[in-house]
Amino acid sequence: MTGAAGPHRRQALGLMASGALAACAPQPAGETRLRFWAMGNEGGTVPQLMPEFERRNPGVRVEVQAIPWTAAHEKLLTAYAGSSLPDVSQIGNTWVAELTAIGALSPTPPAAADLLTDQFPAVLDTNRVGGRAMTTPWYVDTRLIFYRTDLLRRAGFEAAPQTWAEWKRSMHAVKRVAGGDAYAILLPLNEFEQLLTFGLQQPEPMLRDRDTRGNFSSPGFVSALAFYKSLFDEGLAPLASSTQISNVWTEFERGWFSFYFSGPWSVGDFRSRLPAGFQPNWATAGVPGPTELGASAPGGSSLAVFRSSPHQQAAWSLVRYLSEPQVQQRFNALVGDLPARQSAWNTPAIAGDAMLTPFQGQLSRAKAVPKVPEWERIVTEMQIVAERMVRGEYSPEAAGHEIDRRADRLLEKRRWMLETGRAA
Repeated sequence: MTGAAGPHRRQALGLMASGALAACAPQPAGETRLRFWAMGNEGGTVPQLMPEFERRNPGVRVEVQAIPWTAAHEKLLTAYAGSSLPDVSQIGNTWVAELTAIGALSPTPPAAADLLTDQFPAVLDTNRVGGRAMTTPWYVDTRLIFYRTDLLRRAGFEAAPQTWAEWKRSMHAVKRVAGGDAYAILLPLNEFEQLLTFGLQQPEPMLRDRDTRGNFSSPGFVSALAFYKSLFDEGLAPLASSTQISNVWTEFERGWFSFYFSGPWSVGDFRSRLPAGFQPNWATAGVPGPTELGASAPGGSSLAVFRSSPHQQAAWSLVRYLSEPQVQQRFNALVGDLPARQSAWNTPAIAGDAMLTPFQGQLSRAKAVPKVPEWERIVTEMQIVAERMVRGEYSPEAAGHEIDRRADRLLEKRRWMLETGRAA
């Protein structure tokens, strides 16, 4: 799921109301009316792509309903329970396993298999459950490093670091150069994405035994915990949550921190919120790993066709249209989302943007997270334990065992279902 902000509340309510009125309008004889739910900025923008689809598909009309991201997950589950799901919807990639488990999704049919080509492997992997593609990637994102090029050069580093050891050296050097109360990196204690990134860079999976038990006490994840903890122990990261940072952009500009984890949505923020004279002083780069540039989690949104839709052929036609590289290029120009189809990255707006091109390399190194419905709850518990670890309550080894204990509790029903043959 992307972190892009949703439309203004009044705009969103207006779009939702217009969609409801359209649904109540009489349907002309012979016309197929598709209901499409889209979230956040996409919900307010994707209607601009619909006239071309309707021109190509006479007799098919698309009603787009904008859903705020904060309400989207609950609304989908409520609609499933009430048999009122739309024909097609944008969904967060981490919801695919859950919606598959309840039988809501219509798997990609053989006739649409070509939609799964030209994709980033890890993103495509997030859409597969039990070897079947359940949704189609629509746009992609991942997190990498935003950093201060000027401070790094002053500290004696001409290029962004590629390994943990080199990164640690550069962070200590940047902290000395910045002086005062400065730190080197911002790792908000209420965000799990940074520790998850370090964990994905390890050879061992984070769940074991058919994803029924935690594997956070493995040597690899414990080393990720130890590296994460060392950044706080050595004074390189502040003991702070995101709610304690009043203005990220101001603090980045004044050098309070020089490295920052974020995704492509922040590129526009850095360009619009930082002064013009400051623009040459920052860049993006891949995330350092233990021995080379490392993995991160693939993000973004996918297009889901629901099993309950009576218009399967028309629904898949819409997914096919929105998956065309040329349409994804146009969508990028409208809303800024990075295309899921790799060939769509050839547009000058992306290929010629030095701040966006590192995302292509990072996405090629991405690794899918475990595909269990409980995953979001597991990483929430992981970060709760990690915060207590950096505050001195746990060693990395003890923290790994505690995360395992909490994950095992959350996965108890999954174990029971597999043991009793109630799940594939």
